[in-house]
Amino acid sequence: MDSIPWDVILAIFGVVVPIVAALYEFVLVGRKRLGYRIQMDTTATDTVHSEHAGALHQLRQGNGTLLVDPSFVLLRIENSGAINIDSNDYAVLDDDKVGIRVNFPGRTVAGAVVTELSDDFLRPSFAEGLGLGVRDGVIELPKVPLNRAAHYKVLAALEAIPEDGGRRRREGEAFEAPRIVGGIKGGVGSGGIQETKSRTGTPIQAVSLVCFLVLVIIAQFIVSVSGTESAVDCAKGELTLIGSTAFRPVLDDAVGEYRTTCPDADFTIETESSGKGAIRLNKVGEDDYEGPDLLAFSDGTVSDTNPMLVPRPIAFSLFTLVANKEAGVANLSMEQITRLFNGEIANWNDPSVGGSDRPVHLVDREGGSGTRGVFEERVLGGGGTATDNSEDCKTYTHEGTKGVIRCRRGSTEDVLNAVEDTPGAIGYSEIGLAKAHEKDLTLVSIGNQQASLEAADQGVYPFWETEYAYTYGKVSADSLTASFLRYLTNEVGKDIVRDHGHHPCDELEKPVVCRPVEEPTPTPSP
Repeated sequence: MDSIPWDVILAIFGVVVPIVAALYEFVLVGRKRLGYRIQMDTTATDTVHSEHAGALHQLRQGNGTLLVDPSFVLLRIENSGAINIDSNDYAVLDDDKVGIRVNFPGRTVAGAVVTELSDDFLRPSFAEGLGLGVRDGVIELPKVPLNRAAHYKVLAALEAIPEDGGRRRREGEAFEAPRIVGGIKGGVGSGGIQETKSRTGTPIQAVSLVCFLVLVIIAQFIVSVSGTESAVDCAKGELTLIGSTAFRPVLDDAVGEYRTTCPDADFTIETESSGKGAIRLNKVGEDDYEGPDLLAFSDGTVSDTNPMLVPRPIAFSLFTLVANKEAGVANLSMEQITRLFNGEIANWNDPSVGGSDRPVHLVDREGGSGTRGVFEERVLGGGGTATDNSEDCKTYTHEGTKGVIRCRRGSTEDVLNAVEDTPGAIGYSEIGLAKAHEKDLTLVSIGNQQASLEAADQGVYPFWETEYAYTYGKVSADSLTASFLRYLTNEVGKDIVRDHGHHPCDELEKPVVCRPVEEPTPTPSP
């Protein structure tokens, strides 16, 4: 059932049903139809007696006899179909000039006139000898040709016939409805003349069709919403996510959303660093590990050259320098950053920097960190950083130590907290987590360029990298690992990636290698 394309089926219904309804109404049902309407059937006697009744008190029959219980009927005959009606279409014998007969049970016809023609060219159809006549309680109407929507009206004056025993109609007692006899060849149903309704209101067919289309739209909306949820090809099993701490916020949200839709999936997140994740994945693969599947995330490619580690680009990630607000800096050139992390600048008020009078404190990541690797490769030009000399990032671990205080932290969140708590400190982070601390930290521009996809795309912002997911060898298509990887690259997963400041790889110019453009060569700012 999951493979049934309900959205397509509903769309087809939404198109086919109105077409079928139109064909049924205008081609089949409405192909040829003769209709009538009783627009008035009322007595001519006054319920409230008035001296202004005038001629209504003097209605007479053809022989001069006053009408005792008169009434008036206004009858409309019309072509209510989609095809013209010709005189030879009437279902009568060829030598019969009468096309329609109107019988008034309990009444005789005192007189009748044609009062309205939709088109003046209908007038000759009512000429003497062509079928128009009155006989006792019957009005005879000729075989009038009627184009689409054409009509004419007949006004009749009638006299009530006393019932057996001579009893007259009681006041307020209704007359029996007129009986219209006629038909056309090839008309709807049996071809008989049909009573039509006034078109002042909305036809029930139109209301029904509108209601149907509204239901189709609602159903399509429900299918689209449920389709968003069911787009996840749920898998069962256990999966442990390891590696990059910078990508941890994305994984936390993605796992939460995946579990909501696929409750039979069990995840464990044990991120330490990109390097440690790759080492662990490689080891369990070589040891023929039989525990939960592992999926390792890395900021950039891992240094381990084991061909069994298979990378898959997931996102394009931006990184930024972060500084304690008391450092008094918001922009640094590549040269200044290199000198700072080489320990050549000890105070922010150094003339080459121009910050506050605060000692410089450097907060680094542990060895094996993918974020640190990106920083050393893309910002420091491949150079490493010196060893740490502090545990609390504020004082030297050993007395007598000289130089800039430098400490290391095991995760991106720990780096941000240390920079925030240490006056004069500077460190680095992926952009999403850094922006969450923007109120208490300064996101430092590099060469007057803030971290942005546009700046990286133009090759003027150097601090970025591709986020990879690594598996040990190929994974089964129906495994939880494969399903979660697909989830990270579908619409829901991409929304989560964007929410944390990363960019889905397939939205970039070079999605296969997840680069914004050809490998940029940053130009150091003077």
